Amino acid sequence: MVFEYTNRGVCSRKTVVDLSDDGIINDISIVGGCNGNTTGIAKLLKGMRAKDAIERMKGVDCNGRGTSCPDQVATALEAALEKLNK
Repeated sequence: MVFEYTNRGVCSRKTVVDLSDDGIINDISIVGGCNGNTTGIAKLLKGMRAKDAIERMKGVDCNGRGTSCPDQVATALEAALEKLNK
């Protein structure tokens, strides 16, 4: 299942995630933001369980914004899992 999420409060604009039926991240891309960082995050997440990725990235803050690109990816993954489980 491919899911798109509009990021909020960060430099990156959108997260696109492809989840398998059992919640494994098949592919993920982060549009905008610091290209090296977002590309690195995406490569690290491929093949990981979405639940594990959420646990690791949820709540990461960028310069006092209350969120960050990793935090927004975690939020996107939560929304994707919710849609997958409906």
